[in-house]
Amino acid sequence: MPDSFFVFAILALLLTPGPTNTLLTVGAAARGFRSSLPLLVGELAGYLVVVVPLATIAASLLEGRPALANALRLAAALWVLFLAVRLWRVSAVQENSNTSSPVTIGQVFLTTVLNPKAPIIGLVIMPHGTLAQIAPAIGLFSLLVAGAGTSFLVLGSLIGRAPVLSPQLVYRVAAVCLGVFSLGLAGTASGLI
Repeated sequence: MPDSFFVFAILALLLTPGPTNTLLTVGAAARGFRSSLPLLVGELAGYLVVVVPLATIAASLLEGRPALANALRLAAALWVLFLAVRLWRVSAVQENSNTSSPVTIGQVFLTTVLNPKAPIIGLVIMPHGTLAQIAPAIGLFSLLVAGAGTSFLVLGSLIGRAPVLSPQLVYRVAAVCLGVFSLGLAGTASGLI
C-alpha cells in the first residue's frame, strides 16, 4: 500500500496550477460547480491513460531516450498554446454573448494526457509492477485526482460568482497562464530551461 510520501507527492503535483487545473477552473467559472463535475471524468481518464501504462510497462522502455521525452514535451507545449489562443479568442465572444464554457471533457482529457505531470507520476511516483500489484496505488491516486480536481472546480465556481470578475477577464488570465506554461514546456523540450 502506498505511504504518506506517495500521497504528499501526488497532491503536491495535482494541486500545482497547470493546464488541466486552468481548464477545470475556467469551466466551473463559466458553468458553475455542478455543471462542471463531468470534467473530472476527462481529467481522471487522461491521467489513467498515461500513468497506468507507464507504471506497468513503459518505465523500463523509456530509460535513456531523452529525444522521446523532448518530443512529448513539445507536443504538450503546442497543445497548451492552442488552448491559450482558443481561450483568448473565446473571451472576445464571451464579452458580447451568453456563450457557455468552451471547456469540454475531451479537451480536459487531451490536456491531461499531454500534461507533463502524468509522466512524472507514472515514471517516478507511482509504484511499478503488474496492474494487480499497483491496483491499490491506482485506487488511491484516483481518489486524489478527484479531490484535487474538485478543489479547482470550487475555485472556478467562486470566481464565476465574483461580481468584480468578468468572464472575459477570467478567460484572458487563463489564456495568459496557459501561454506562459506552454513557453516553459517548449523551453524544457529545447534544452533552454
